Amino acid sequence: MTEARDIIVIGAGAAGLMCAAAAAYRGHHVQLLDHANKAAKKILMSGGGRCNFTNLNSTPADFFSDNPYFCISALKRYTPRDFLELVERHGISYVEKEPGQLFCEESSRDIANMLLTECEWAGVTLSLSTTIASVMAREQGGYRLETSRGSIEADAVVVATGGLSIPTMGATGFGYDLARQFGVNVLPVRAALVPFTFSGEWKTRFSGLSGLAVPVEARCGDGCYREPVLMTHRGLSGPSMLKLSTHWREGEDIVIDWFAGQDVLELLKQARAETPRRQLQTWLKAFLPHRLAAAFSDWYDMGGTLAALSNAQCLQISQHLSAMYLKPSGTEGWRTAEVTLGGVDTREVSSKTFEAVNQPGLYFIGEVLDVTGQLGGHNFQWAWASGVACGRAL
Repeated sequence: MTEARDIIVIGAGAAGLMCAAAAAYRGHHVQLLDHANKAAKKILMSGGGRCNFTNLNSTPADFFSDNPYFCISALKRYTPRDFLELVERHGISYVEKEPGQLFCEESSRDIANMLLTECEWAGVTLSLSTTIASVMAREQGGYRLETSRGSIEADAVVVATGGLSIPTMGATGFGYDLARQFGVNVLPVRAALVPFTFSGEWKTRFSGLSGLAVPVEARCGDGCYREPVLMTHRGLSGPSMLKLSTHWREGEDIVIDWFAGQDVLELLKQARAETPRRQLQTWLKAFLPHRLAAAFSDWYDMGGTLAALSNAQCLQISQHLSAMYLKPSGTEGWRTAEVTLGGVDTREVSSKTFEAVNQPGLYFIGEVLDVTGQLGGHNFQWAWASGVACGRAL
């Protein structure tokens, strides 16, 4: 027996839940499908279990895409303040950790439960642990899905299946395969918001400092971020590295200023003049964690007193400290990447309705699209905005 629905939304994550509720509130009979046994898995694990659910300062400039103008319309139509109003209406307590970055005060489960409640109130039919064998266009319009729970037909299908990041949470390339099946272009994808890995000497060095976090200024390409770096057993992580990974390409250097913008050469010459008998390592410890200062002294033979330093040595030391060039061997990949760069080509999707331009009734929202937000709540805001825009347009 074939079930009939107005709309099928594939993927019960942030964008899918938001879209399903928005569409159902407009009177549509919406079926939300997911192959996982639990909805909103990525929401539940995000932000260390407290979900950085939006960023009040989010603008189109915080997103990466081969078509950067695509995201503007949806982000303007559904703002962080709009989502915050929904959060407050459900009585969820939240905190602002960094400027604009809002987290649940208690648990990310609050956001997941809020979205599931909205879907329930709107009349969405949620089917979990449901796999899809095929999606076929019907001659008379609409689509027929063969699933593990039987055949389902609908006038429209919304693909909200996300990207490839964190496969242990159920991420697959299903959305990309479906786009290609219906002739929608998919741009190359790569892991982003992901730690860097190193090999050889630098892996050994960073491993020895594992767990140490230091405020730095880090650069790569057109990206420059003044935030902490975290040393790990495999390389470098922390906010500055995760953000920088959205700019990095294999084989490129990253540049780290361990003094975060301070004029190291001037500081060093001033200290040499004022406290010539001071040990160089002691001076270094006034600016950096002791473990890191000792490591620098070992790596670059920074022994002796300040008075013993020539101008040339001062310049060389300042370069090590303010412009350290490092070549990562790679990243930790999909296993720990928070998001996917690339995806469904937005030039082939309407920025107003999110319908595929050349495939009526087929829609793409959220991370499956070639729209990626920077670290700090922007990706969730894109999920809410694209979900609502599509849901209201259906």
